[in-house]
Amino acid sequence: MTYLNLLSKNKKVLMQYQALIRILGLLVALFSVTMIPPALVSLFYQDGSGLPFIMAFVLCISTGLIFWYPNRAYKRDLKAKEGFLIVALFWLVLASFGAIPFILLEQPNISVTDAFFESFSGLTTTGATVIEGIEFLPESMQFYRQQLQWLGGMGIIVLAVAILPLLGVGGMQLYRAETPGPVKDSKMTPRIAETAKQLWFIYLGLTIACAVAYWAAGMSAFDAICHSFSTIAIGGFSTHDASLGYFNSPLINLICVVFLWIAALNFALHFAAASGRTLKGYWKDPEFKAFFFIQFVLIAVCFLVLVDHSVFADAETAFDQALFQAVSISTTAGFATTDFSAWPVFLPILLIFSSFIGGCAGSTGGGLKVIRIFLLYLQGKREINRLIHPKAVYAVKLGERAMPERVIEAVWGFFAAYAIIFVFIMLALLGTGMDDITAFTATAATLNNLGPGLGDVAGTYASISDSGKWILVLAMLFGRLEVFSLLVLFSPTFWRS
Repeated sequence: MTYLNLLSKNKKVLMQYQALIRILGLLVALFSVTMIPPALVSLFYQDGSGLPFIMAFVLCISTGLIFWYPNRAYKRDLKAKEGFLIVALFWLVLASFGAIPFILLEQPNISVTDAFFESFSGLTTTGATVIEGIEFLPESMQFYRQQLQWLGGMGIIVLAVAILPLLGVGGMQLYRAETPGPVKDSKMTPRIAETAKQLWFIYLGLTIACAVAYWAAGMSAFDAICHSFSTIAIGGFSTHDASLGYFNSPLINLICVVFLWIAALNFALHFAAASGRTLKGYWKDPEFKAFFFIQFVLIAVCFLVLVDHSVFADAETAFDQALFQAVSISTTAGFATTDFSAWPVFLPILLIFSSFIGGCAGSTGGGLKVIRIFLLYLQGKREINRLIHPKAVYAVKLGERAMPERVIEAVWGFFAAYAIIFVFIMLALLGTGMDDITAFTATAATLNNLGPGLGDVAGTYASISDSGKWILVLAMLFGRLEVFSLLVLFSPTFWRS
C-alpha cells in the first residue's frame, strides 16, 4: 500500500511538472512573436540586422513547441506553489531567450555575460546597460532594447494572465505571485482575465498617448515610440547615450515627468477610474497622497540645494533639472538629462535613497513601494505612542480602514528580507574587488530596478567584472519579483509541500 501511495504521489508530481513545462513552452512560443517587430524595423530602415531576429524567432518558437507538444494534454489550474514557480521560471527563461539577439548581432559585439545582463536589465525594467555608443546601434537593436522594457514593465505578465485562461491555464495564481504590494489577495474583479485585458488596454493607451506627446514635442517618430516604451514601463533605456539630455528640451522633460507619475501610480486606480469614469478614487487613496507628498518634498529639496550651490546659471534651469532628476530617480526610471553624480554630494545620495521608496504598489516602478514605507511610518508612529501610553490600544489606519496585524507583520517581514538581500549582494560585490560607493549604489540601482548608480556605474556597467554582472542580474530578479516571490524557491519547505 505504501508503495502504491508513493507511486501515486510521484505520478502527481510528474504531472505537475509536465503541466509547468507545457506552460513554459507556450510562453516561449508566445515570446517568439516579440522578435518580429524589430525584424520589421530592420527591414524598414535597411540596417542589415534583421537575420539575427528571424533566427531568434525560429529558435524560440521551435523550442517552445518542443516543450509544449509532448505535454499538451496536461491542462490544469495552477496552485499557489506552482504560481510562484512558474513566475520565477517565466522571468528566468524569457530573459535568457531575450539575450539571443544580443549574442547573434554583430553590433553590438558583446560577450554572452553582457548579452544576458542587457536582456535581464531590459525585461526587469532596471535600465542598467553595458553598451556604449547606443546611437550607433542598428535601429532594430535600439527598438528591441526599448521593447524589452515595455514588455517587462507590466505588459508581458498581464498579457500572459489574459491569454493563459484561453489556453486552459488558470491565471489567478500567476497574478497573485507577480502583483506587487502588501495586500496580494485582494481582487480588483472576480474575473481576473477580463481585468488583465483592461489593464493591458490602459497600459497600451498610456504608451500611445506618451508617444504622441513626445512626437508633438519635437522627437522623431522612432525616438518617440522607443522612449514611450521605456517611460510607461519606468525602465530608463534610451536610444542615445545622453538619454533624454540629448534632446535638451524642457518640454520633453516635463512630458516625461508627467507620464512617469502616471505610470508610478497603482494601476488599480487607473482601472477604477476607467471603469467608473470618475477621478474621485485618486483623491481618496492614501498611497496617492503619500506618493505626491514625497515627490514634492524631494523636488523642493533638490531645487533649493541646486540654487544654493549655483550649480546652474538660472533658477529656471535648476528647477527643470531638479524636477526631472528627482522624479526620474525616485520612481526608479533612471533617465538622465545631466550627470547628477556631479551635483553636491548630498543630492546624489539623497536621490539614490529615494529610489528605495520607488513607485506605488501595482505600478511599473521598483523599490519597496510607497504603501510599505507609509505603513512602516504609521507603525513607527504607533510604537512611539505606545511608549507614551503603554495601556492604550492603537490601530494602524490606512485612510479610514484599520489594517490587519497580519499585513503589518508582512510589511516588516518584507523590509527585513529586502535589507538582508541588500547586504548579501553588496558584500558579494565587494568580494569581486568593487569599491564601496560603487558596490552600494550598484546594489541599490539593481535591487530597486533603478539603473544608474554612482562611482563606476554612474554611466554604464561595462567596467564591472563578469562575476559582478551575474550578481547584479540576481539583484534585478529579486527586485522585480519583490524578493519573496523568488526567495520562497530557496526554502526547503516550499519543495516539501
